[in-house]
Amino acid sequence: MTDKKQIKLEVNGVAYQREVETRWTLADFLRIDLGLTGTHLGCEHGVCGACTILLNGHTARSCLLLAVQADGQSVATVEGLADDDADLHPLQQAFIDHHGLQCGFCTPGILMTLVEYMADTPEPDEAAIRDVLSGHLCRCTGYQGIVAAAMAAATELKRIAAHDG
Repeated sequence: MTDKKQIKLEVNGVAYQREVETRWTLADFLRIDLGLTGTHLGCEHGVCGACTILLNGHTARSCLLLAVQADGQSVATVEGLADDDADLHPLQQAFIDHHGLQCGFCTPGILMTLVEYMADTPEPDEAAIRDVLSGHLCRCTGYQGIVAAAMAAATELKRIAAHDG
């Protein structure tokens, strides 16, 4: 017999109420129950960063959280980055423009980490970005394209903020 619990949470601005097995990770819930497969599972130990999401605006490893721990919380995944008009987030566009991805497996987690970081640090330098990225494993890119994309996105986000402000 499996234990189940009713949870309510918001994912990418949409409210959900579901009954989940208490042993399910948040990553399992997002991928299996909601079909949001952009949250990737790599190591399942919180080391690789592929499963990084935003929980109440802060990065979290969804492979280390149980879905029941997200009850009453707000979750953002990579699927929620593009706006309602399907325009890519400046970070997503910069990753395309600056070759910040190859296989793409690590990309969603990296994007979510950079979203939080750039919200707090609108003018990052390269060394700080490299430090923030140290919690993610990417086997394909060598990180140079990722850092270039992050720097370009920071410039674009600053321009957008100045235009909207």
